[in-house]
Amino acid sequence: MVTEQSKRQLLEEVALAYDWLDRQIVANGERLEACRACGACCDFEKFDHRLFLTSPEVIYLTSKLGPENVQPAGGSGCPYQKDGKCTIYENRFAGCRIFFCKADKDFQSRLSEQAVARFKQICDRFDIPYRYTELHVALGAKPTNTCPPAQRHSPESIAD
Repeated sequence: MVTEQSKRQLLEEVALAYDWLDRQIVANGERLEACRACGACCDFEKFDHRLFLTSPEVIYLTSKLGPENVQPAGGSGCPYQKDGKCTIYENRFAGCRIFFCKADKDFQSRLSEQAVARFKQICDRFDIPYRYTELHVALGAKPTNTCPPAQRHSPESIAD
């Protein structure tokens, strides 16, 4: 069980991880401006891309948006893309920060592995279950009280 104080600390850790990711991208010479914001990568099926989230990221998004505003993910695209734009840009997931069309794929892969390790450390520090789940599964499930690791988890079931 995560207390309110530890939840605030967890949210700060996730924000720091996101800031770290953004700095790594710039430090590597990747230009965030190179993204045309066309939204192609947000249509996962069309772009042959899958977005995975960690449990701390789901907790972070749920805390930022409120559980009632977490969109169930259906179809091939991101539920937070409206009119070709990201509606959660400031709170977007690590995968969204790392991946963009014109970036170096090897760099993206290495950075993804480092990000996953950071989120695993956050889970260990705050004694929360680590999950690395596809967006559609992570956001599309109904809350459950108990379920084995292979089943879906809602933001509420991870945060409680």
